[in-house]
Amino acid sequence: MRRFLNATYKAAGMFSAFLILAICLLISTQIVLNGMGRLMPGMLPSTIPSYADFAGFMLAGATFLAMAYTLRSGGHIRVNLVMQHLSPRLVILAEGVTLLIASAFVAFALYFCGALVWESLHYGDVSNGIIPVPLWIPQLAMTFGMGLLLVALLHTLFDLITTGSSVLNTPDEV
Repeated sequence: MRRFLNATYKAAGMFSAFLILAICLLISTQIVLNGMGRLMPGMLPSTIPSYADFAGFMLAGATFLAMAYTLRSGGHIRVNLVMQHLSPRLVILAEGVTLLIASAFVAFALYFCGALVWESLHYGDVSNGIIPVPLWIPQLAMTFGMGLLLVALLHTLFDLITTGSSVLNTPDEV
């Protein structure tokens, strides 16, 4: 199960990286089209319809899909100033409490993300750009990312309990 979860986190992280690359390509193409439109008017279209909407949707997807991978790879910002002065048992207790609180907040957010997707489907909400995109599509990426983050938090809590040692704390962090 651990191997499957780690592969899932990594796949979501890789897809997130792909979305960032797609944003770069989309914006670069738009810049080239703007320049070509000024140099040779009428030769090429001067804009990509709804490119800002698509870039925003991809940024939201990349952000939420990367959270679980970032947590499990130790990339989230942590301040260990207090933790380095605690005994190992208190560090484990503090991490456990932190993971429980974070799981509760993420579960709360996940519930409302799911409700937002359902509401968008129910009312047929679409973006207001040139190209109307059903809003449940980018919202579903956000909801999936939140769900994966919840699984990663619970996975990390399970690792903390089963190993009996600090999972989030590394000596090189400050």
